Amino acid sequence: MASDEGFDQPQRWTSTNLVGVSTAWLASTGFNEQAPELHIAGTRETQPGLFALLDRCDDLTEAREVFVHYLSIAFGLQATEKPAIGSAASAEPRRWRGSWRRLLQGWGMDANGVAGAVLKGWVESRFGLVPTFHKAPLAHFPSPAWVAYLEEKTSSRHHSNNIHQQLDLLYEFCQWALARFPLPAPQMQGPHVRLWRGSNRVEEQLLQGTLRERRCRVRLNNIVSFSLSPEEASCFGDWVFELLVPRSKLLVFPGLLPGQVLQGEQEVIALGGDYDVVARYD
Repeated sequence: MASDEGFDQPQRWTSTNLVGVSTAWLASTGFNEQAPELHIAGTRETQPGLFALLDRCDDLTEAREVFVHYLSIAFGLQATEKPAIGSAASAEPRRWRGSWRRLLQGWGMDANGVAGAVLKGWVESRFGLVPTFHKAPLAHFPSPAWVAYLEEKTSSRHHSNNIHQQLDLLYEFCQWALARFPLPAPQMQGPHVRLWRGSNRVEEQLLQGTLRERRCRVRLNNIVSFSLSPEEASCFGDWVFELLVPRSKLLVFPGLLPGQVLQGEQEVIALGGDYDVVARYD
């Protein structure tokens, strides 16, 4: 942070990041309007083999299989045969290996659980965006809510096996895929994706405008889930926000990864911050 003034108010914190733009701008509606590309420094440069293989793929189905296979080898995520009982390697398969898939599955079950804390911590580290909620509002520091979040975001349950580097590659793969195989209209609108989010915590998220006016500005957590349709979003809250999310803020979209990764088939995971939205009450 620039000074001690406002240290107890996380909403005023500033932070460095690895994407080469001001964190304050990245969190703003101005960034959302311009929607520039983002890249996590050094990620593609340190794994040129992965992106060379991806560039040879003819469709997303082939590309996602390449991505999963590459990460399974690079981070030791592939299934191994059970060794003989009593052998020196017999304990290895029982060791918990943090993986991007387990983390996303944990997020899908509970965004305020340990997996959610690790994801929010990764966003802090890479994009500089401070979370606003984890089980409770993170409005003041220190507080019991902040202590619980800090403990969970470093939990070895998920925060192991270079999990941040795995997420870096997942983000860059998502950005590569959106550039190569864009989502169909009407979701994809130039550098933006039209998404919806259901919410019941609208009053504490509201920054400008009123819900009665329908058009307002809200502050979302540093990483949040969206839906591809208003009908799907309405399952998660009485209020539904419609908004344009920059393509560069997406981490996961439906069809990016093989198999059942998230609970919702239409779920999108993206960076939060301030957004101008159109609100409606269902």
